[in-house]
Amino acid sequence: MTLGERLGALRRRLGLLTKAASAVALGCVVTSLFAANAVAADANHLAVAPGGYTPMAPTPGKGMPVDGGTTFQTQYSATGLEALWMHDNIVMVVLIAVSIFVAALLIWVMVRYNARANPVPSKTSHNTLLEVIWTGIPVLILLVVFVPSMKLLAHQYKTPPKDAVTIKAIGNQWYWTYAYPDNGGFEVTSNMLSKEEAKKRGEPEQLAADYRMVVPAGEPIRLQTFGADVIHSFAVPSLWFKLDAVPGRINEKLLTVKEPGVYYGQCSELCGARHGYMPIVVEALPRPQYNAWVLTHAGGKIDGAPESAAAPAAEAAASEAPAVAAASGE
Repeated sequence: MTLGERLGALRRRLGLLTKAASAVALGCVVTSLFAANAVAADANHLAVAPGGYTPMAPTPGKGMPVDGGTTFQTQYSATGLEALWMHDNIVMVVLIAVSIFVAALLIWVMVRYNARANPVPSKTSHNTLLEVIWTGIPVLILLVVFVPSMKLLAHQYKTPPKDAVTIKAIGNQWYWTYAYPDNGGFEVTSNMLSKEEAKKRGEPEQLAADYRMVVPAGEPIRLQTFGADVIHSFAVPSLWFKLDAVPGRINEKLLTVKEPGVYYGQCSELCGARHGYMPIVVEALPRPQYNAWVLTHAGGKIDGAPESAAAPAAEAAASEAPAVAAASGE
């Protein structure tokens, strides 16, 4: 091998080494970025709002029925937005079109084929073309409604991800109990507020509760329900969420509240004399505020937090608990 050939081979090897080093450096940078993002995400997940937890005031007209309402409540979940779009842009369009067509056809037949206009009645026994049309068009209409309906059903019953926060809603005669197994296993018992107390707190009567089901906003929640005595049903219209609470079995469904707020619901299964007096109040908070709320409870801990980190945070939150209790009127 000549000197020139040796120099060429050496240059090629150096080029390959340079490319390999660049690839390794790029990989390190990407890994560092991912690690930094993961650390930032973990820091946000474990953050605790300064000042502790203060109950969120409801926004008038948000997450609750309004006077004179003629359609569904404004939706604050992905499935709710999808369902509302389907209702407004597919189902109602089909219903209105079919209703107008049938009414017009009925009027036309009454005018065109009444006894005065037709003293001798028609003896037509069948019409193949018409029969094909009035069979084919309903099939097409059903397909137009069927396809998005199946997509919506699939989205409504999507399996919660592994990192979803688990919350249990237990139906009792006639109140709700909320359990937080991922946050230390504490429980919260919720009863309806009196009309006077609801008015004092600025909340709608017969929908307000003394304790709310507090959830992290924008995060997937694995909501599990069961009944302690008879069948109840956990329903929040503005979140497009309804799940029966049946004794002897656990039902589970994914819930993601898109933004912070207070959302009202009720038991929607006839469960006895005071069925109409067991409201549901879902309070969705940003993660730092949710963590602060969790740490106000005995044994409460932030889901995913190391045990060593949870203890100091719990102690800090416990020192703020009296102020929080005073703010919530408990």
